[in-house]
Amino acid sequence: MRIIKWLYPGMGIKRWISLSVMGVIFIGFGMVLIFEEPFLFHNYIAWFLIFVGGILCIFGMKRMIGRFISVFLPNKKELVNIVYSKYHLDKGPNIVAIGGGHGLSTLLQGVKRFSNNIKAIVTVADDGGSSGRLREQFDVLPPGDIRNCLVALADAEPLMRQLFQFRFSQGEGLKGHNFGNLFITALSEISGDFRKAIKHASKVLAVRGEVIPSTLERVRLIAEHENGDTTFGEENITKRGLSIKSLELSPKHCIANKEAIDAIKKSDVVLIGPGSLYTSIIPNLLAEGITNALIESKAVKIYICNVMTQHGETDAYTVSDHIKTIFRYINKEILDYCIVNTASIPEDLLSKYAEEKSIPVKVDVQKLADLNCKIVAEDIISNDNYVRHDPVKLTTCIEKIISKLDFVKKGRKNYQDVKNQKKISYKK
Repeated sequence: MRIIKWLYPGMGIKRWISLSVMGVIFIGFGMVLIFEEPFLFHNYIAWFLIFVGGILCIFGMKRMIGRFISVFLPNKKELVNIVYSKYHLDKGPNIVAIGGGHGLSTLLQGVKRFSNNIKAIVTVADDGGSSGRLREQFDVLPPGDIRNCLVALADAEPLMRQLFQFRFSQGEGLKGHNFGNLFITALSEISGDFRKAIKHASKVLAVRGEVIPSTLERVRLIAEHENGDTTFGEENITKRGLSIKSLELSPKHCIANKEAIDAIKKSDVVLIGPGSLYTSIIPNLLAEGITNALIESKAVKIYICNVMTQHGETDAYTVSDHIKTIFRYINKEILDYCIVNTASIPEDLLSKYAEEKSIPVKVDVQKLADLNCKIVAEDIISNDNYVRHDPVKLTTCIEKIISKLDFVKKGRKNYQDVKNQKKISYKK
């Protein structure tokens, strides 16, 4: 019955099938005449039939394939991108990116240019803004950072991406909410599972890779400050602006998401950062199982250091201070590379950030030499109104590191095996 259904009226297929069949018949007659006539070059009718049959076959098949493409892929201009994505990017390295906030989404926008095998492990400690309100009202994990990562990895139409990022500016109960947050929350209510909600949203946005919460437990951040005070909640920690001595999650012994642990174990490359050190990166490391997975993983581990310090989190921090803080929570020096910025920052932007008590992160070369972590210095920023990482520049830098290692192409050997065989160096 399914075969007969192709012949239903209005399908727009029968005419092209008929044309192709006619072309095959013409070619068949021409071949018969050739075999019957030993003088091939004098049999003009036979060659004419074969020529016409070939034209009919090609034209009919072209129009029939075009009919299918118009159904499954209305925007034909994107066909080359889909083929490239499927047959080239699917062979890319297994990349795990750990973090949260705008830093992680910026990184993902660039990384998806050279691999489809991306797993973004995202913090779920956010308790402010739209995410915080939905968290309290519906008892769901905060969807904000997850939404940003989904949009960053999306291949959907620009209008769909804009819709997911749309924030209501008015309306009782709606003002301040983000449509994407509401959509993910609604999916969570319908499916009864936050993980399923993320997977469904990923299909809607045609996401490359996966977005994975670092833990599935409802957690909150607790910060102990240098002056001895304690602050509960990410939003309050950010607002308070006091230097942080230590950080922990409540509940203290929350278990990491198994999908996150498995992703790290299977990875070829682990990217940590960029993003707020204490409120975007470290919360992921506090979920039990993440640090052990990082220690056991044989992937190359790259830290992308922030360009500017953040008041209340990393005041006066140098690059080595950032790295030492990460090592303190992992309990081992695991980083192989650290990417830092070398581009100069315009004076007007420096003045703007100075008002927020933020300065460029100093690259303290002497102290970094003792951390067993190779520094890669590049121009990786965009200076458009804000000092932020440029997705293309940052990705190009990461690609250089990976291409120098050459461990993915050769039988997908893990990084440590190659590292033990030969001395690996990276030159700018």
